[in-house]
Amino acid sequence: MKNTKSFSAARTSRVVAAVASGSTALHATVVEQIGLRIVQCDFLPGEALPNADDSSEMLGVSRTVLREAIKVLAGKGLVESRPKTGTRVRPRSDWNFLDPDVLSWRYAAGVSAEDVTGLFELRRAIEPMSAALAAKRATPAQLADLNAALAEMEAVGDDGDRFAKPDLVFHQTILRMTGNELIGSLAALVETALMMSFRLSNDNPEGQRHSLPLHREVAEKIAAGDGGGAQQALLVLIDNAEEDVRRSVENRNRRRKEQRS
Repeated sequence: MKNTKSFSAARTSRVVAAVASGSTALHATVVEQIGLRIVQCDFLPGEALPNADDSSEMLGVSRTVLREAIKVLAGKGLVESRPKTGTRVRPRSDWNFLDPDVLSWRYAAGVSAEDVTGLFELRRAIEPMSAALAAKRATPAQLADLNAALAEMEAVGDDGDRFAKPDLVFHQTILRMTGNELIGSLAALVETALMMSFRLSNDNPEGQRHSLPLHREVAEKIAAGDGGGAQQALLVLIDNAEEDVRRSVENRNRRRKEQRS
C-alpha cells in the first residue's frame, strides 16, 4: 500500500537555502529532514517511506541526492531498502542512538525525565571505572592535559556555554587515560551524549563553578594514583550533574508549558 504521508512539512526555507549552498549542504539537510521525521516518530518502525519519485518531489531534490541521503540513514540503522518493498523504517532496537545525528534528532523536540536517566546511566556505566583505570595508567602528558582542561574550566566557571567545551575535554581525557584503546575510542563515540548532558545544565544562572571542587578532586585522585578515590569522586560528580540537569529540564519544560497556555 502506498504511504500517504509526505515530507511536505520538511520542505522548509532550510532546504531552499541548502540548494543555493551546494550539494554538500543539500545532502546534509535532506538527511536531517528525513532523520528527524523518523526519530520523532512521524514515520513508525516497519512503515514504508514515500517512494523515491514522491519523496524527491516533496523535498525538491533529485533522486540522486535522495538516494545518497537514504544510504546515510541506513548506516545509522534507521532505514533499510529492499527491492519491491521500498525503504522502510527499521525497529528502534536497530537504531544507533550514540550516532551524533540520531542523538541530537532525538532531543530536538525536548528532553524528558527518561532521557536524562538514559544519559546518566550511560555515563555511570563508563566514566567511574575509567577514572579508576586512569589513576593507575595516566602518563605525565595526559595529567598535564587533564589539568589544562581543569584550568580552563576554572577560568570560565561562571559561563555555562563556555564551560561545556573544556568540561568535555576533561571527561574525554579521562577515558583516554585508561590506556585501553577500546575505552579510549568511546571518547569520540559518547562525545555528543556528554555534550548534551553538559548543555542541558546550562540554565543554572550561577554557571558551573559549583562543580569545580569535584572536578578538582577527580583530577587530584587520579594524579595520586588513588583508583578507588577517583572512581568515587567521579561518581559523586555525575550524581550532582544529573541533579543539575533534572532541574534544568524541569525549568525548560515548565516554560514551554507556560508559553503554550
